[in-house]
Amino acid sequence: MSMNASPNNIIKYEYKFEFERGPETNFDVTLDANSLALLNESDGPKPDWTKLKFNQCENCPLSSEVEYCPVAVNLARIVEKFRENVSFESTVVTVKTKERTFVKKTTLQKGIASIIGLFMTTSDCPVMDKLRPMARFHLPFATSVETFFRSISTYLTAQFLLARKGKEPDWALAKLLDYYKAINLVNKGISNRLSKASERDANVNAVIILHSFGDGISYFIQDGLEEIEPMFSVFFENVEQSAKLELEQKTHSPNPVR
Repeated sequence: MSMNASPNNIIKYEYKFEFERGPETNFDVTLDANSLALLNESDGPKPDWTKLKFNQCENCPLSSEVEYCPVAVNLARIVEKFRENVSFESTVVTVKTKERTFVKKTTLQKGIASIIGLFMTTSDCPVMDKLRPMARFHLPFATSVETFFRSISTYLTAQFLLARKGKEPDWALAKLLDYYKAINLVNKGISNRLSKASERDANVNAVIILHSFGDGISYFIQDGLEEIEPMFSVFFENVEQSAKLELEQKTHSPNPVR
């Protein structure tokens, strides 16, 4: 998609990487505000490793008529920017949005992971598109717990909207685990692609970080929710109080006249 949207219809994330040695690197990610599709600034080169059949993800649902992997094509820009960088290179990353600015001194791979996560969910990949709504509420440098919480919250919001449309919602999160199994296979496939494209390891390790989030989601659903359950105690107390009040009303109500 070309950059023809008006400023009022776009969402922009402006990334700036400042290094101890060497010039700073700037990278913008621009999305359509409605569809959250990635807006390409220009039609850049398409290296051989961006072709669909090049280390194609084993669960790729795209037909053989598609020549290029949509995710790989969009990642080509960032690969070119950081192809000679090392994962643990120290950098100060500044991310500017319309609402606020984030600043963090971290490793390059963590900064790149944030951008790659945006690219992978907004590039029209049928598998990764399930995570696209999270791009609207992008949180740079998110911890694993923050990412898990946002993922589950996004999924449950989708289930609520499905229920409003008369569809069957998945309140048990059963399909969410299936989604992440598929997403992990895509992360693995993209890692294989980037390993062929990058002279150093920063891009590859950035995808590995995203893969670790996908691996952890099943644990978080099964066990991690217990860790955050106390934060929601006020809701449980209200339910318990309502149940107690209802029981008292039934107990003290007069017997109906027969």
